Amino acid sequence: MQIVQSIRNGKTELLRVPSSLGGGNGLVVQSVLTLVSSGTEKMLLEFGRAGWLRKARQQPDKVRMVINKIGTDGLLPTIESVRAKLEQPIALGYCSVGVVRHGEGWEPGTRVASNGSHGELVRIPRNLAATIPGNVSDATASFTVLAAIALQGIRLLKPSLGETMVVMGLGLIGQLAVQILRASGCRVVGLDPDPKRVALAKEWGAEDWDGSTEVDGVLIAAATQSSEPVSQAAKMCRKRGRIVLVGVTGLELSRDDFYKKELSFQVSCSYGPGRYDPFYEDRGIDYPKPYVRWTAQRNFEAVLQLMAEGKLVTEALITHRFPFDRALEAYEMITSGTPHLGVLLEYPDAPKIETTITVTPRRASGKPSGAVVSFVGAGQYATRVLMPAVKLAKVHLKTVCASGGTSAALAARQFGFEQASCDRAAVWNDQETNAVFIATRHDSHARLAIEALAAGKHVFVEKPLALTNEDLDALCLKLDEQPTLQLMVGFNRRFAPLVIEMQKHLTRTGGKKAIVITVNAGAIPKEHWSQDPELGGGRIAGEACHFLDLARFLTGSEIRGLQTTKAEEDTASLQVQFADGSFATILYLANGSKKFPKERVEVFYAGRILQLDNFRVLRGFGVPGLTKKSLWKQDKGQEECVRQFLDAIEKGNVAPIPVSEILEVSRWILKAARG
Repeated sequence: MQIVQSIRNGKTELLRVPSSLGGGNGLVVQSVLTLVSSGTEKMLLEFGRAGWLRKARQQPDKVRMVINKIGTDGLLPTIESVRAKLEQPIALGYCSVGVVRHGEGWEPGTRVASNGSHGELVRIPRNLAATIPGNVSDATASFTVLAAIALQGIRLLKPSLGETMVVMGLGLIGQLAVQILRASGCRVVGLDPDPKRVALAKEWGAEDWDGSTEVDGVLIAAATQSSEPVSQAAKMCRKRGRIVLVGVTGLELSRDDFYKKELSFQVSCSYGPGRYDPFYEDRGIDYPKPYVRWTAQRNFEAVLQLMAEGKLVTEALITHRFPFDRALEAYEMITSGTPHLGVLLEYPDAPKIETTITVTPRRASGKPSGAVVSFVGAGQYATRVLMPAVKLAKVHLKTVCASGGTSAALAARQFGFEQASCDRAAVWNDQETNAVFIATRHDSHARLAIEALAAGKHVFVEKPLALTNEDLDALCLKLDEQPTLQLMVGFNRRFAPLVIEMQKHLTRTGGKKAIVITVNAGAIPKEHWSQDPELGGGRIAGEACHFLDLARFLTGSEIRGLQTTKAEEDTASLQVQFADGSFATILYLANGSKKFPKERVEVFYAGRILQLDNFRVLRGFGVPGLTKKSLWKQDKGQEECVRQFLDAIEKGNVAPIPVSEILEVSRWILKAARG
């Protein structure tokens, strides 16, 4: 079981999920206790329960993104995208104590504190777990993550022996910060509007502020939309004092307050260095200690050592305990206004381990002789695009398999699949499943396609097909062994209705074509997994392949040459030559404005021009019978791409895209990516 919350309406529920098998750089941990971070989790609950207008007011940056998307993609696709985002529940919790069930390099049964969510069996990054010393109780260790947040803020505050520090906001993090600062030899002032919390902080050695003493630094652990805590902190500080924010406040700073005293202000990032870094979290690559002494994991270890030495105590912070099966009562209590601090959830000793669970009772397929579909992967593209398209086809939906049990269960429930699983064998060995959609990270596409073909399944692979020529060669060998099976890659743009319209006009005239495809892709962080050469292959291999296939489709001619010019890894020009003398220039750009259309296709031929803007508007210049054709909403051909694949299985049709073209485009795009 897992606790999840709807972002759309704030509803919290206990969800039955399949058990993860672990693998990679993750640990599978059986929960013993989890601590509800009432500040963060209450804020999420209140955000979910808020109306659309209040949600918008709380996230103005997201509102601007929505407005820009309306301008480029249209109103209906934007509404659908926002609704899909809000419909995705999230797993709650990040303060966990449990025992290791699986994990490379970890002894089964080891007690660990981690950022695991509220669930009976959770999968966590190995670098976000730490072994609990023998003399530290489970209840005390459940505060490890919150204490690490406090510790990281204190490290940035750089206190020294004898200094006076203020902790503003005496919730759980504030109470823990008071103790850590006292252990560091500091005089500590504790501030909170709740006198009971102030009294508790005094038990750890906190003092009242006399109103006149200038302090050396302020740690703000408050949660408010007001900027008053920052303003008050500035007034309390001496000249060149330090202010660190670990909570959430308004940030309308007074320049005069900071200017005259030369104050420093810094926002602390969670548990410490490594948090949100995919290399550290997902790939388990640690920072070298001589250069980054205190990482997130090493902060966990430091607070656990303080607990072991009796310098960080938590018994007085625990106000409520609930069995896990009554967790929803805990959340009702938190939101009801009942005074509370530490709320613990206690888990059963022997949870039921099921790697595959039944989600939706079996239903007769709308097409008994057609495809029986399972998915491997349940990420954003799978749930927002591919699964809705498959559901529209009214085929038999069998299993959703994903490494995370929560995502598999949520997707299976939303779209009506029979099963959710964390074990791919549940798909490969299933006699009913005859078509598998692979929507995982790019580096696994070729390997999983080979496994699916070996299991006798038709395969739809989200692009790219492979990241290396060696993987393509291995896939070709497997295809030769299974000549009756369909292999499809999600090159959906050739199926877009306005692209089909373009092709009709081009076919009538024939001749050589000059094609310009401008992709205003926009920047994404360099650390995003798709930019990683090993995981994602980079954006040229991972995304520009769409447009090479589109040019191949519009010319109807084999690719004979390709040259790449790069300004950056994700900003490049591809010059493509075709066997019939046509050529294409594909501009894949990450350095443009989002206000410009995202994708534009222009074809110059026989004294005529076709111009397609963002798959919504097609214009003809000198084209008989075509001046302008518009759609109510953007259509990139995803639904038609999926429909034709499933129809080919049901009716025994030829492949929607010839395998020879798929392999041709795949090999040339790898050459372009190496550029």
